[in-house]
Order: sequence, then structure tokens, then C-alpha cells
Amino acid sequence: MTSRDILSRLVGFDTVSSKSNLALIDWVRDYLEQQGIRSDLIHDETGTKAHLWATVGPECDGGIVLSGHTDVVPVDGQSWSSDPFTLTEREGKLFGRGTADMKGFIAVALNAVERFKAASLDRPVHLAFSYDEEIGCIGVPSLLEAIRRRGIRPAACIVGEPTMMKLVIGHKGILCAHGHVRGFECHSSTAPEGVNAVQYAARIIDFVRLECERRYREGPFDHRFIPSTTTLHVGTVQGGTAFNIVPRDCRFDLEIRHLPTEDPHRILQSVERHCRDVLEPEMRAVAPDTGITLSVFCDTPGFVADPGSDIAVLLRRITGDNDSAVVAYTTEAGHFSRDGYPTIVCGPGSMAQGHKPDEFIEVSQLAAGDRFMEALAGALGRVSPPRPLP
Repeated sequence: MTSRDILSRLVGFDTVSSKSNLALIDWVRDYLEQQGIRSDLIHDETGTKAHLWATVGPECDGGIVLSGHTDVVPVDGQSWSSDPFTLTEREGKLFGRGTADMKGFIAVALNAVERFKAASLDRPVHLAFSYDEEIGCIGVPSLLEAIRRRGIRPAACIVGEPTMMKLVIGHKGILCAHGHVRGFECHSSTAPEGVNAVQYAARIIDFVRLECERRYREGPFDHRFIPSTTTLHVGTVQGGTAFNIVPRDCRFDLEIRHLPTEDPHRILQSVERHCRDVLEPEMRAVAPDTGITLSVFCDTPGFVADPGSDIAVLLRRITGDNDSAVVAYTTEAGHFSRDGYPTIVCGPGSMAQGHKPDEFIEVSQLAAGDRFMEALAGALGRVSPPRPLP
């Protein structure tokens, strides 16, 4: 099978994060078994999703992890020119959900297994395919915990998010929290007797807006990123039952997308202090059982790599890319890096195509990924020296 053949099979599995990824994982496990490679599956608590971990080469410390996530974002409400779960080629582009983000990388990694085996590796290549990346990178911590329990100590990690095969050595982190305002319900004709949960949520949202705007003015700044500051925003709001009822409940989702050097928990604490010191006293003066809660559901660290690390030097030799790019989006690299893995983000395709209708990866980028894996096999197996990609 070619990388394109494998990508066609991977795209055919609808692995939107709200659904199971087991059909894809089972197919990958069978594919690897056919090549004599055993896979370990690490299931979630529901048994409907699983990570896959497999090792090509010697069972020893060191080596490189090739990390990719198997889940994709939804296609609901998007206008596609072709079936998003059928790989379709038009004008040198391969269309389908996940082609860029990031089943293209998984395809070239799987296609390289035979090459890795033939290279007589003196250091292992580990395949780490995760779930639930697209909903805040919440799946990969359980994969990392399973690796630790097995006593495996890889030397480095390549997270294959789409970078056009350029090296990315840093990205922002993300912390998200569910907000819940519990008010006091009453008839709207006697509104002062109630506590309007929607209106208090609006005051929290405005506090978040002002805090974000203050950062635009005052920083801290890191001008490598666009935007150059930590950002805060509220992305969803739901509350109330009828126009003539003072609403009892309002829920919202708060996102803090932070510079790698900032602690997002301190920022969240400033929102919590505003709720505790300003808003809740007003609410409880009317109804004692009212209140505000903020519950973290996503906490993915920022990522900053050492540009002089062994993995960075190796990938520069392989790719010929001497730049050190950073990006504003978040990947699982933050978790791998926090766990002690020297990590680089590098993969085929462009994030500019991800999450959009008619998502695609260029055929030439898939080929560049294949050449990258060939050079990596040569570097790890001493079969042939790595050469820069054209």
C-alpha cells in the first residue's frame, strides 16, 4: 500500500471526536500485525475509544515517538464539494476530512513501517496515535501515563501536525473552563426579587473582554506569535427559559489561549476573584443559594522547544529547514514536552486547510512526508545518510 492508499482508508473512518475511533484503531492494528508489529491499545473509561502504541525496532530506551491524533472535527453545517469521508483527488489535491489535520501524517508514518524495518534500526521508532485531541488535547495524558507505567523512555517526539514539513518549536497553551451562574428564578414583573443568571454571566463575559483588551495594550508580549499576547474569550452561552422569567441558570465556556511563559491558572483566578469578591456578594444579598462556578475541562500546556536539541538538529538536517517557527494553535506537543520529551512539531500539509469545508492535503506534501520518513529511517538505522528534502 502507498501513503495515499492508507490515507484513503483512514479518511473513510468517521472519527469525529464525539464518536468512537475504534474502527480506525482496529484497522491500524491489523495493518501493523501484517508487518509483524504488535500494538498495545489503551482504552478510555467508556471502552469506545483507544490510543494505539506500537514499536518498530529494538525494545530499548531511546528512539523517537511519531505522534498523531486520530480524531477529526465535525463536518456539520459545512458545504463540501464531495463526500468528506471519501478521499477525492482534484488538481493535485486530496480532499477529505482529516487529510491535513492530521491523518496525512499517520498515513506516511504507517507507510514507512516497512522502511523502518528494513533499515535495521539501532534505535526504536514508536507510533503513538491518540484520541480526543480536537476537544482540547484531553486524551493524550492517559497515553503518556500508560507509557510511563510500561517503563518506556523514548529520547524525543515528533508531533506530525501539518506544518508544510517545516519545524515548529513553540506554540501557545490553552485552558478552558465551564462557567455556571446559578441565579434565583421569579416572574419578570418582580425582577428585583430574583437574581438574573444571564445578566450576571454577561458581567463575567464583559470582565473577560476587558482583561483581554488590557493585555492587548499592556502585554506581556511575545512578538513571535500572532496575536502576540495571551487571549481570553467566551465562545458559548446558554441560559434562560422564557422572556418573562428571570433566568435561574446560565452556562458559558471560557477559553484562555496563553503564551508558553504565562500561567493560565493565575489568569483564571483573577476571573474567580471578580466573581467571589464583586458579583456573588450582590447575588447572595438577594438569594443566599446563588453562586458562580468555573470548572476547568481542558488544560494543555504551551510548548517551547530547545532549538539546539538533538531532535531539532536532526530534523534540520533532514528537512533543510533552518527556521524556528512558532504557531498560535495548540497541539499535543505541550503534553509530550511537559513529560520530558524533547519535541518538535513537523508534518505534511497546512493547518490553513484544517477544520474547513473541502479540507485537503496536496499530493506533493504527502510525497514530502514519505521522503521525510525515508530520511529518518536512514538516520536511525545508519542505512543511508539523511538528505534535505527537495
